[in-house]
Amino acid sequence: MLTDWRVAVMAAIFCTGVLLTCIETNAQSMSKEIASRVEIYAIPSLTISDQQFLTRDANGKPVTVAGEFRIAQGSGRLPVVVMMHGSSGVGPSIEPWAHQFNAMGISTFVIDGFSGRGLTAVGPNQALLGRLNLIIDIYRSLEILAKHPRVDPNRIVLMGFSRGGQAALYASLDRFNKLWNRSGVQFAGYIPFYPDCSTTYATDTEVAARPIRIFHGTPDDYNPVASCKRYVARLQEAKRDVVLTEYPDSQHGFDSGLLGLSTVAVSTNAQTARNCHLKEGEGGQLMNADTQAPFTYKDPCIELNPHVGGNPATAMEARKAVSDFLQALFKLE
Repeated sequence: MLTDWRVAVMAAIFCTGVLLTCIETNAQSMSKEIASRVEIYAIPSLTISDQQFLTRDANGKPVTVAGEFRIAQGSGRLPVVVMMHGSSGVGPSIEPWAHQFNAMGISTFVIDGFSGRGLTAVGPNQALLGRLNLIIDIYRSLEILAKHPRVDPNRIVLMGFSRGGQAALYASLDRFNKLWNRSGVQFAGYIPFYPDCSTTYATDTEVAARPIRIFHGTPDDYNPVASCKRYVARLQEAKRDVVLTEYPDSQHGFDSGLLGLSTVAVSTNAQTARNCHLKEGEGGQLMNADTQAPFTYKDPCIELNPHVGGNPATAMEARKAVSDFLQALFKLE
């Protein structure tokens, strides 16, 4: 009886060893774009007005947003790209980016700033959430990543799309980092895709001494590139490391072309501040720079129904440019 028991145990140990060996072998043969591990994080954050953000008033509504951390295959501390979604929340166009970065040996952290706030989209009504809230989510995510044993805290890049691209752009401001970033580290670079650059903040040319790479489409009528050109010109005059790459034939959301999408459609009732030029006024109040009146989303400069659509050729070109940038920045082999 005892012998049978010992045989059973030895058999179980043998089978377990074989199973683990098989798993390890399969892991070694997995496609590089498959993450070796996925972790889901609850991120304590806040919902506040833009004015509260600008005045460091944290007396808002505590919320918990979420982050999906995909750890790339490899060992030790790896570089990470943090991704922030746009006005429609985390959509399918983020997926090919995550796979591309994971294939390069770069982990990804995708933030969902909407679900925890009871939102799915804010495109039809941008007033549902102050735009600067996503920057708080970004900095809170950075706190988590900076302490993670599989993350190189000196090689974390921030990437965002549309509303998230705007957050990625302005998260570079020294002032905002001092107000809200408690992680003890800074992003190694910033990659905003088709952001809204129409707001002028106090001291907004004082940005982190890190590269900023903006990607935009010339015919974009949701977040027109003209405002980004003006901001980039001011940043370059201040000797900041910023480059705007402009695609002459690509509408808003052109990187959905990575999914094979090439149809340009009118986004019904999507709300865009197309002709608004905003500036930070006294006490953190956002003002319409043309009328000098406090800005609201009922302002006459708001327009509806912009064009949105993918461009596979541009998307592939942008993907290569981003990959080359990260390859050099992270010193990947």
